[in-house]
Amino acid sequence: MRAAAALPALRTDRIRGRVAALDGIAVDVAGLDGLVARGDRLELAGPAGPLTAEVVTLGAGRARAVAFDPLDGLRLGAAATLVGGARLAPGPSWLGRVLDPLGRPLDGGAPPLPGPVSRPVRAPAPNAGTRARLGPRLDLGVRALDAFCTMRRGQRLGLFAASGVGKSTLLSMLVRGAACDAAVLCLVGERGRELREFIEDDLGPQGLARSVVICATSDATPLMRREAAYAAMAVAEALAEAGRHVLLMMDSVTRFAMALREIGLAAGEPPATRGYTPSVFAELPRLLERAGPREAGHPGAITGLFTVLVEGDDHDEPVADAVRGILDGHVVLDRKIGERGRWPAIDVLRSLSRTVPGCLSAGERVVMRRARQILALQAEMADLVRLGAYRAGTDPTVDEALRLAPVIEAFLTQGKDEPRIPTDDAFRALTAAMEGTPQHG
Repeated sequence: MRAAAALPALRTDRIRGRVAALDGIAVDVAGLDGLVARGDRLELAGPAGPLTAEVVTLGAGRARAVAFDPLDGLRLGAAATLVGGARLAPGPSWLGRVLDPLGRPLDGGAPPLPGPVSRPVRAPAPNAGTRARLGPRLDLGVRALDAFCTMRRGQRLGLFAASGVGKSTLLSMLVRGAACDAAVLCLVGERGRELREFIEDDLGPQGLARSVVICATSDATPLMRREAAYAAMAVAEALAEAGRHVLLMMDSVTRFAMALREIGLAAGEPPATRGYTPSVFAELPRLLERAGPREAGHPGAITGLFTVLVEGDDHDEPVADAVRGILDGHVVLDRKIGERGRWPAIDVLRSLSRTVPGCLSAGERVVMRRARQILALQAEMADLVRLGAYRAGTDPTVDEALRLAPVIEAFLTQGKDEPRIPTDDAFRALTAAMEGTPQHG
C-alpha cells in the first residue's frame, strides 16, 4: 500500500517537503519520512511552474526523485508536494490522438477527455493461473509474417533489427493491415523530426484513426522515456478491458531499457551487465508480461510487437537476450536482405513464432517447412553458385531450390501500400507459387 493511500485523513496536496540536494537528473527531498513511497509522484516548485518527479529510492531522512522535465532553475529549498501514485484515465476519445506519456497532446489538439476509470500506470500482469489461453490465428497483413511466423491473438513477438532496416515501415503496415480493433503505438527515444513524418507518411489517416500514439522523443528525460512504455501499456489495458482486441507496438524496448539504466544509475544502483543496472532486468518482464490475454472468459486481449535494437548483428547483447527469453517468438530484420531490394527485410530462416504448431493446419505446416528448406538450401549453395563451382543438373534437390528460391523471395516482397490478404490466401499464394501456377497479384 502506498504511503499516500495509507493516510486517508490527510490531503496529499498538503504533504510537503523541501529540495535538499540536486544531483544530475536526481533530486533529494527532505521532510517526507513515513509519508512517501517508492513510485509516488511529487510536484516540485520550479521557476517557471510546477515540475513533476517520481520517487525512485528512499534513504535516511531523504527521498530521491527523478523529474519528468529538465530541472533547470530548480533551487535548494523549493517546495516538494506529494501528489500520489501515477495514474491515467484512457478512454475512447484517445483514439486518433498523439500524446506524451502524461496524456498531454502532442498533435496540437485539445487535451483528450478522460475515460470512465482512472488506472495505475504501473500495474501487475493478469494472474497466470486464471489468465486465458492465446486466441485464434491472427491475420497481420504481411505475407512474410503470416506464412512463416504466424501469430495468435494475445501473443507477444519481438522485432530484432538495427537502425535503418525498415522497422517503422513494417510497423505502419501492421497497424493498417492487422486484424485488430485498436492499436497503441509507443515511440520511445525517437528523433523529434521523424514523429510527424511517421504519422503522416507511414501511419496515414487510416492507421491513426484506430490508434493511440504515445511518444517520448530522444531529448526527453529518462523518466519520460521510461514512462512512455508504462503509459502505452496502461492505454492498451484500458482498451482491452473494454472488450477490444488491441495491437500494442513498442519501438523500442532497447531505449526503454536505456532509460531504466539512466534512472537506476541516478538512484545509486551499480552498473552490472554491460553497464545495465540490475533493475533493468527486473522491470523488463514486469512490463512485457502485462501484454497478452486477459482473465479467462474476458473477450479483450493485447497482442504485443516489441522492437529491439541490435547493432553489429549482436543478437546476444543483454537486452536482446533477456527480451527473447520473455516473448513468444522473434522476427529478425536483416540489412543485407534490404540491400538486395527485398522489403520488408525479414529473415524468415532466423525468425520464429513459438505458437506456429498450434495455429497452422497440417497442410500449411508442410508448405511452410518446404519453403524454409528451399530457402535454407539456396543460402547454403549461394557461394558455390556465385563462384561457378556448382553445375546445374548435379543434384536435382539443389536445382529445385535454385529455381524456386527466387519465386519465394518474390512472394515475400511486399510494398507498404500493397493490398493485404488473409493468412489463408497467403498460404494458397505460396503453394501456387511453388507449384508454378499463377501467383498472388
